[in-house]
Amino acid sequence: MQSEHVRFEVDGHVGVITLDRPEAANAQSPQVLTELDEAWRAADADDRVKVIVFTTNGRHFSAGHDMSRTDAEGERPEWKADDHYDWETRRYLHYAKSWRAVPKPSIAAVQGKCIAAGLMLCWPCDLIIAAENAEFSDPVLYMGIRGIELHAHTWEFGPRKAKELLFTGDAIGAQEAKELGMVNRVVPLADLFPTTMTLARRIAQKDAFALRLAKQAVNHTMDVQGYTTAVDACFDMHHFGHARAALVTGGMPSLAGLSSMKQKGKNE
Repeated sequence: MQSEHVRFEVDGHVGVITLDRPEAANAQSPQVLTELDEAWRAADADDRVKVIVFTTNGRHFSAGHDMSRTDAEGERPEWKADDHYDWETRRYLHYAKSWRAVPKPSIAAVQGKCIAAGLMLCWPCDLIIAAENAEFSDPVLYMGIRGIELHAHTWEFGPRKAKELLFTGDAIGAQEAKELGMVNRVVPLADLFPTTMTLARRIAQKDAFALRLAKQAVNHTMDVQGYTTAVDACFDMHHFGHARAALVTGGMPSLAGLSSMKQKGKNE
């Protein structure tokens, strides 16, 4: 792979995908998303790889979507509902769902802040290892929208905690995320990558086809319970929020809310 922001490397039977954009807190630009999908597809296609590790370089795991060109004080982008719906369907929803569906076990290593669409990088992974300083949040309600494009909140946190986090926009720490079942293990920051790789190598000792079936069984059970149907329906609710923001503020997303959300991130 020849990419500017994403690396894919193979270590034994472990494929390591690294998002390396620390100067932007690993925010996800269109280019980053394309490179990430290329890396996931490369890991899926590589016969050497039995387990995938997803990690990011820098202080924070991801600040979410790159919205640096959208500001309440800046130029408002032209907003076309049809084009935007198609873009987010293909690049946000489809990417997250397809990474979840990769038949090889995957592990996310999370450090620092994981904000909004940052959740859409770790939630598709089968396991999550978090550093002690990890924080998870979805403050998108500030923009007049119900939350990020992938509504896995209810599945990851449980219904009452999901409502609290969406209503308030507050962050939760790594230990609470573990207690809620979203995170598998919490480790010191210095141990994050070594611990993740040790677990990946242990899993990679198992039969690849058996691993595939075990993952498929759990994902299928979630889907029978309504996971994918709910995610798809909630995505449309997300776009209803976009449409309302465009009508109310003339911008997409709600630019005043976006400014508030950015300020909240700076204050934390």
